[in-house]
Amino acid sequence: MDIFYPVELLADLLTSKLDAATPLYSAANFFIYDSIKILILLTVIIFIVSFIRTYFTPEKVRLYLAKKNKYLGNILASLLGIITPFCSCSAVPLFLGFVEAGVPLGATFSFLVASPMINEVAVVLLLGMFGFKIAAIYIISGLLIAIFSGIIIDRLKIENLLADFVLKNKANTNIVIKDKSFKERIRYANYYTLDIIKKVWLYVLIGIGIGAWIHGYIPADFLAKYAGGDNWFAVPLAILIGIPLYSNAAGIIPLMGALTEKGVAMGTALSFMMAVTALSLPEFIILKKVMKTKLIVVYALIVGLGIIFTGYLFNLILR
Repeated sequence: MDIFYPVELLADLLTSKLDAATPLYSAANFFIYDSIKILILLTVIIFIVSFIRTYFTPEKVRLYLAKKNKYLGNILASLLGIITPFCSCSAVPLFLGFVEAGVPLGATFSFLVASPMINEVAVVLLLGMFGFKIAAIYIISGLLIAIFSGIIIDRLKIENLLADFVLKNKANTNIVIKDKSFKERIRYANYYTLDIIKKVWLYVLIGIGIGAWIHGYIPADFLAKYAGGDNWFAVPLAILIGIPLYSNAAGIIPLMGALTEKGVAMGTALSFMMAVTALSLPEFIILKKVMKTKLIVVYALIVGLGIIFTGYLFNLILR
């Protein structure tokens, strides 16, 4: 039995007085079921991830990566980007600390890409709405984009495009790191889980609400006509639309369920989400403080091409 079968029964009960043949019933049932399911998944998995995260403080991460060779550093930085609690904008200060601590620039960029693009909220939402296969492919593709973006940037030897003050500053690597007790880790996980839920619950409900409206009221063939897998321009167009936006996975992924149900190709929907989280305009504005415009353009082009490739690949293999 599906572990969320009781939630499905509750959604059916709460919408039982509505006509099942109407768009309102379809939208309301979708909203109730997905809202409860996603919030339960978020609470459980964020608690687990936040507990594990207590073993990976920013100081430990920074010092650890500074000692690794560049290719291993790209892989580790990308993996650590998944479990660190940073959006694209808040990752920038840590990016600055990495450079000053002597972490290779390529590994630092791998972290900068992976941190907002792949996080526990995105994984939970994808797992809950699309299943393990899609979530796993998303994680792997995001990691590959982050790893190879960092390797390419490292090969270009463009450290001179960082802001002058970044290269002149020297970080204090003599950091005293205090280990937490088990009770402190549990206390932190409780606090962090509650804090994240407080921050994202509204985005989740808004995203699911819009998705529910699309689910109930948009004709099934309308979006498929313009954003189906057979339209070559759908992926780059989705990325261009996503760049000016700024949101997190909590607000974007719930829309993907409704969009894909209406015929939008999975690769197109994922490309849109990746562009919003990893290529947001606010991120570029903040990055301008620590690097020159040419480096931002190089970064955006490399990551953007990786997302486009991923979008087309998803559309091809998930037909």
